[in-house]
Amino acid sequence: MFAATPPSSGPKPSAKSSPSPAQKALQKMGLVRPIDLALHLPLRYEDETRITPLKNAREGSVVQIEATVTACDVQLHPRRQLVVAVDDGSATCELRFFSFYPSHLKALAVGAQLRIRGEVKGGFWGRQMLHPAFRAAGGELPRALTPVYPTVAALPQAYLRRAVVTALQRVEWAETLAPQLPAPPMAFYGQNGLQPLPSLRDALTFLHHPAPDVALATLEDHSHPAWQRLKAEELLAQQLSQQQSRRERDRLRAPVLQPAPATADALPLHEQLLAVLPFDLTAAQRRVGAEIAADLARAVPMHRLLQGDVGSGKTVVAALAACIAMDAGWQCALMAPTEILAEQHFAKLIGWLEPLLAVHGRCVAWLVGGQKKKERAAMLALVESGEAALVIGTHAVIQEQVRFKNLALAIIDEQHRFGVAQRLALRQKLAAHGMEPHLLMMSATPIPRTLAMSYYADLDVSVIDELPPGRTPIVTKLIADSRKDEVIARIGAQVNAGRQVYWVCPLIEESEALDLSNATATHADLSEALPGVSVGLLHSRMAGSEKKAVMAEFSAGRIGVLVSTTVIEVGVDVPNASLMVIEHAERFGLSQLHQLRGRVGRGAAASACVLLYATNDSGRVGETAKERLRAMAETNDGFEIARRDLEIRGPGEFLGARQSGDALLRFADLATDIALLEWARAVAPLMLDRFPPLAAQHVARWLGGKSDYLKA
Repeated sequence: MFAATPPSSGPKPSAKSSPSPAQKALQKMGLVRPIDLALHLPLRYEDETRITPLKNAREGSVVQIEATVTACDVQLHPRRQLVVAVDDGSATCELRFFSFYPSHLKALAVGAQLRIRGEVKGGFWGRQMLHPAFRAAGGELPRALTPVYPTVAALPQAYLRRAVVTALQRVEWAETLAPQLPAPPMAFYGQNGLQPLPSLRDALTFLHHPAPDVALATLEDHSHPAWQRLKAEELLAQQLSQQQSRRERDRLRAPVLQPAPATADALPLHEQLLAVLPFDLTAAQRRVGAEIAADLARAVPMHRLLQGDVGSGKTVVAALAACIAMDAGWQCALMAPTEILAEQHFAKLIGWLEPLLAVHGRCVAWLVGGQKKKERAAMLALVESGEAALVIGTHAVIQEQVRFKNLALAIIDEQHRFGVAQRLALRQKLAAHGMEPHLLMMSATPIPRTLAMSYYADLDVSVIDELPPGRTPIVTKLIADSRKDEVIARIGAQVNAGRQVYWVCPLIEESEALDLSNATATHADLSEALPGVSVGLLHSRMAGSEKKAVMAEFSAGRIGVLVSTTVIEVGVDVPNASLMVIEHAERFGLSQLHQLRGRVGRGAAASACVLLYATNDSGRVGETAKERLRAMAETNDGFEIARRDLEIRGPGEFLGARQSGDALLRFADLATDIALLEWARAVAPLMLDRFPPLAAQHVARWLGGKSDYLKA
């Protein structure tokens, strides 16, 4: 049942009694401090401030009426339901309840006077409301809109509303923005001309109980001045945390890593590597390599993000950085999110570096989760002794039993695929020396400028903005899945010409919830449709040894078509593969589609990516899916892809924040709030310098214990 504006007294747990289910639910939702509840904003609002005569209610509108029950019956056909007739003096209406309890029959007895709220529908028998909210008539109408909050089953709206009202009274409302600081850049025109933004207290009080005459559109699109105040303060808290993190890191110490000087007998390790590489570095790779080398030569921990589009050559830049660390007598670790990607790095780097390291009695170690006990023990011993100059692996690299002798450089590939806690764990591996390792994070998902300004404010960013010569442009085609037979015919032609093909499916096996093709069935269908062609199957549920064997066969050219799930999204490098087919492409995110497309076009042959999309019964694709597919067809530029992906999906996937559950912006929108973000970037250092207690108070209010996640 609905309620008017809640009373000021809130739930206060007894010191002796155990928490109620509602109190436990509050804790589970993270609503612990008064400010947490104050910042728990409504999903929507209900207008209970007025009574509408039934005769004036338009079909489809949600209205509140006061009426008398004239009939109340339980009907058994066509299904059991409670049917109640009411009359407000201007017209009649029928209320229908398909689930009800004995208490409903009592409350809805003939003659009861009720206040009822619901959507008015027209029907054969006249006006109807299905499952409306109701309570006894009478009492004053609320003066503000009634908030409807995000909640869980154990936490009723009425309880949550009372808790929020209590919290608003208990928050310490001392403003954390000193008057000497520049004001947020948002102002609005009211009846009296240009008005400043409201205080945080006034903004939150208003958003929990807005006046009934407010333009609801400004609340829904977050353009109302009260929303602008919240977004400004949230962005400032984030920038304060990031810039404080940068300042704290500048006080930390890291090993000083400088390339060994060339001698008559030997070149430095990184120059030896350059000499044996079968290709020349691009200008962008040389520039980025110099930026990283300059960081490594400082006593302050490097915290650098290396980003470049698919195939731009980030691995060789990372290898050169590792050479500088190893040449100085220190260890380097490279961590990748999947065993397939780690295996690709291992195969490439061991070929480049093992012969150079062997001269000095050092080696490359391999650490993954599924290793046999004896092999793992041998690798751990090599790492602990320092004989392993370079350690490559998956999450296994950061496990507690992995003890480095002297880790100086940690490289994280596809860093957005790791949770922030995992990145922090890697940075603790040099704590015994009283230092932190230098940290180089790599991403083939280019970061849009607003995202870099916001979430990577404490990072230095290097960009490889050119591809190596010889890469062929990839042609992207959008094809409805009703034309799948044509695509299979093209696959046959490609394989007969000596080329190889990827076919990517979104699921491993059948799901009743999603009508999607699965890898296992597709493998069987393609094997039948392409007689004489070797069709392989790869998915995440296969054992590591099986995956490795399949990839080895495909890399060697003995498999013509590889049917796979997105396990091949990153790291797989087979230059002979010239066609990528992505089934149900409308189900994938833009960055993922771009990553998958990057698995072809790695050789000299003309390459294509076919996006097979499914349509609904009317032959159409959803609007969001259409945007993604259109973007893929229009551009191969990873930065433009990333910008559009941010607009469509928000920042979560770029950051790996979903793996930590923290650090996402709740109120600000990086696509529309760039002016507020630039204000926060400018104000944060001023606040840290001139008002450090206010800065600490502001971060504590907004982030609590979550600020550590923004430092990873």
